[in-house]
Amino acid sequence: QVQLVESGGGLVQAGGSLRLSCEASGRTFSSYAMGWFRQAPGKEREFVATISWSGGSTYYADSVQGRFSISRDNAKNTVYLQMNSLKPEDTAVYYCAADTTRYITIRIVDYDYWGQGTQVTVSS
Repeated sequence: QVQLVESGGGLVQAGGSLRLSCEASGRTFSSYAMGWFRQAPGKEREFVATISWSGGSTYYADSVQGRFSISRDNAKNTVYLQMNSLKPEDTAVYYCAADTTRYITIRIVDYDYWGQGTQVTVSS
């Protein structure tokens, strides 16, 4: 069993930055691919970014490419999402998720464990 706890959300003005963190329990974090997803009110959950078990491969949604950066520190069992140049349309609850295979995927169904989410609100 893996538990994921997100932090770092909040209220920020458009153009600002936030860094989300997701700390995982368990000794096998370093063998999991990790992902970030988001869900805005009235919308379906959508893929944001993913990173492979080693951190050597990453992939982003087109909507965040060039503005967001995903990284991980396996020694700290933590994955990060650095969000720059934030826009009001980035407002959502952000979730981290763990895929018990090692390789990146954008499919929600491939992720086995999910955090509780952290709210990000971007004001215009």
